[in-house]
Amino acid sequence: MYRKFGKTNEMVSALGFGCMRLPIIDNDPTKIDEEKALQLIRHAIDSGVNYIDTAYPYHGTGFTQGGASEPFVAKALKDGYRNKVNIATKLPTWLIKTRADMDRYLNEQLERLETDVIDFYLLHNLNNNVWPQLKEAGVKEFLDQAIKDGKIRYAGFSFHEQGGLFKEIVDYYDWSFCQIQYNILDENYQAGKEGLEYAAKKGLGVAIMEPLRGGNLARLPKDAKAVVDQADITRTPAEWALRWVWNHPEVSVVLSGMNEMEHVIENIRVAGEAQANSLTAKEVAIVEAVKKIFKDKIKVNCTGCAYCMPCPIGVNIPICFSTYNDHWVFDGAPEAKFMYGAWSKMGAPASKCVECGKCESHCPQGLEIRKQLKNVVEAFE
Repeated sequence: MYRKFGKTNEMVSALGFGCMRLPIIDNDPTKIDEEKALQLIRHAIDSGVNYIDTAYPYHGTGFTQGGASEPFVAKALKDGYRNKVNIATKLPTWLIKTRADMDRYLNEQLERLETDVIDFYLLHNLNNNVWPQLKEAGVKEFLDQAIKDGKIRYAGFSFHEQGGLFKEIVDYYDWSFCQIQYNILDENYQAGKEGLEYAAKKGLGVAIMEPLRGGNLARLPKDAKAVVDQADITRTPAEWALRWVWNHPEVSVVLSGMNEMEHVIENIRVAGEAQANSLTAKEVAIVEAVKKIFKDKIKVNCTGCAYCMPCPIGVNIPICFSTYNDHWVFDGAPEAKFMYGAWSKMGAPASKCVECGKCESHCPQGLEIRKQLKNVVEAFE
C-alpha cells in the first residue's frame, strides 16, 4: 500500500486523504460535519493512510481568507494521530505580493494546523499569472529558509496550467515533489502524462489530484457501463478509474476526497491491490473504450473543485456544469433537468449571470465559464 515519494525516500500511502470535499452541513462548505469527517479520516489513518492533504482556502467562502479545512485537520489529528501521518498543505500564492507575505501565511498555517512542522508544503495553483510574481518576491529563498528553520520538511508545488510552464517550474528549484491533475480523461491535459514522466525522471514524488474528475468518473453512462459489464471483472467505475492511475509507476500517492465511509473502505481496499503495471492489455482496452465514450459526451471539462465560487450573484457554477454534463452523458435523462431546477431555487439560475468574469480568474481549468453558462441556460431554461 506504500510507495516511495521520489527522492525524499519517504514511504507514503498510495492513497492520500484529500480534505477539500469533506462532508458538510446544510450544504454550506464552511460547515464541515466534523463528527462524520473525523470518523472518515481516523478510519483511513487506522487503515494505513499516512498522507493528509489540505490547503489554506479549502472549505471557505473564497480565496482571501483561510477556510475551515486546516483547523479541522488539526482537530482530527489530535489524540496521537498527528504522529501517524504526513500533513500536506499549500501556500495561497494568489495572495502573495512580498517575501514577508510568504512567511506570514506559513506561520498562520502552522498555527491553524497546530503543528511545529508541515511535512509537505506546496506552492498552490502555480500558473502563468502567479509564477513570475513569486519568483520576483523571492520564493527560492523563502523555501530554503523555511526548510532550514524546520518549519517545513519538503517543498513542492501544485500545477494548474497548460504543459509548457510545467517543465520550467520543475527545473527552477530543487523540489521534492509536485501535485498534478491526472485521470483517464486528462492524460494529455495540463501537465499530463508528459509532465508526470518528466517530474518522476527528475526524482520528484508525484501526488495526483482529481483521479475521479470530481466524482464524475464514479458514474458511467449506459453505453460505457455495457462495456464494463462485458469485462467479466466485477469492479465499480471508481475502482476502474483509480486502478488506471495507480497503474503508472511514476505515481506516488493518489488523493481522494472521500466523504462517505463506503468510499474510504473501497479506496483503501483498491489501494492495497493496485500495483504499478498490473493492468492487463484487456483491462487497458476496456478503460480506453470507456474513456472514448466519456470524451464524446462531456461538454464542460469541470472537475467541481469550486475554485470559481462564491459567485457574487449566487449561481452555483459547479452544480450547473455537473448537471449540464449529466444531461449529455446520460442521454438527456430527466433527472438532470429536475436537479438543475432544485439547485437553482436554492441559489440563482445560470441566466442570472452578469458576466463579471470573477469566476474565470480563479478557474484552474481555464474554462470559458460565462460562455458555458449560456449553454446551460439554453439546455435547461
